[in-house]
Amino acid sequence: MRRGLFPEEVERYVANVVVRETDIERRLRAETARLPQGGMQISADQGRLLGLLVRLLGARRAIEVGTFTGYSALALASAMPDDGMLVCCDVNEAWTSIAKRYWEEAGVARRIDLRIAPARDTLATLIDNGGSGSYDLAFIDADKTGYDAYYEAWLALLRPGGVVGLDNMLWGGAVANPRAHDPDTEALRTLNAKIRDDGRVDACLLTVGDGVMLARKR
Repeated sequence: MRRGLFPEEVERYVANVVVRETDIERRLRAETARLPQGGMQISADQGRLLGLLVRLLGARRAIEVGTFTGYSALALASAMPDDGMLVCCDVNEAWTSIAKRYWEEAGVARRIDLRIAPARDTLATLIDNGGSGSYDLAFIDADKTGYDAYYEAWLALLRPGGVVGLDNMLWGGAVANPRAHDPDTEALRTLNAKIRDDGRVDACLLTVGDGVMLARKR
């Protein structure tokens, strides 16, 4: 199932020639692809990007909003050191039960703290418990109308120099379509402009997958 904006032959080249997946990642991707919601899974090159960000930042504390079947968490946690911790926010136990099987098999389950609760509640709890300014990396891939609230919470939780990545920021090209005014498209379009003009961050919109916005907290 396609998630990117490039021609299929380019996507196949990236997936099959450039990106190196582990056997566990390939099997998780294949199982997820069979689900009716399989298109929500991040692309393999996005997984490599997340792992690279962990290593570039030396990230030991990270959070993601929207875990689904766990591919992004697997990429993040696999790149973290043994003392690293990734907080995963999701509300679906059926999807995350798939994730937990693969995390265990990969030996990274001990680095993942899965919170089954609305992400806004989990993020507020982390802030209330003294987490502000203590996280290195964030990844957001959940309900699009909630992105702005998640972004603001992440800015509170990230340390200076920390990075947040937001998935689906091109939304299949809909953000560039002046006739598209559904709530998800409007939310993403508005947030793209907000981050562009936000003096709290340095940002870049990457045409990876369905568009990944990277923002570094100043």
